Amino acid sequence: MTAIGFPAFPVTRRKPGRFAGTWWGNAWLQAMADTSLDLAQLKRGRRFAYAGLVGPITVSAGRIAAQVTSDDGAVHHTVVLVDRLSAPQWRRFLDEVAAKAGHLAALLDRDMPHDLVEAAADADVTLLPGIGDLQPECDCEGWELPCTHAAALCFQAAWLLDADPFVLLLLRGLGQDDLTEELRRRATSRRQDDAVPALERPEVPEVGPLPPVSGPPRELVVPPAPGIDPDELADIAARAAKRARKLLTEHTG
Repeated sequence: MTAIGFPAFPVTRRKPGRFAGTWWGNAWLQAMADTSLDLAQLKRGRRFAYAGLVGPITVSAGRIAAQVTSDDGAVHHTVVLVDRLSAPQWRRFLDEVAAKAGHLAALLDRDMPHDLVEAAADADVTLLPGIGDLQPECDCEGWELPCTHAAALCFQAAWLLDADPFVLLLLRGLGQDDLTEELRRRATSRRQDDAVPALERPEVPEVGPLPPVSGPPRELVVPPAPGIDPDELADIAARAAKRARKLLTEHTG
């Protein structure tokens, strides 16, 4: 199973406005906020994220994990679970990506187009989490969902998503290498399907023997034209016709 580790974020200066910088990063945070039972925990988690209290983050299919340090120095093992897409859902999503070359190009450019997410949703494939889709787990004593530590992890996960939307696809169950390889395989298969097998190609009728050449060649009449000697041009045409007649006779003989 593919897993990617990310180094811990350093202490980060707080910036006014939204925490995440992309629309999909903010959609991730909105799912956390919609699920939260205590907004105070979200505020503390945001402060923990800025303060660099989240350790190295490991992302794998359906799981994002890190150790988060509390104000008192206690270290907690924190995990946020996300449902993975099923095999049929991945097939439908890959069909949507393959249907428009710009979708894969955008992903490789670290962008997630709105129309790709909408097309996936039309195919009953939900990429971005919604209410209740983020499932936090932590060994702290907090009962809130999410607790401060899980909230801090979710906040920093939004930074990872900002930088690379393939992180979200890995959480959903398929990493970048696997995804691009599958798209490459589909493209190859499509080209093979488009090729017409030899047995199904229309038959080209064979050309039978040419009729024998008979009778004297017709006299060539060259109309007068400015700057052209009709007799000379007629002689050239006659020689060419004689040569062609000879070749044709040899072919049919």
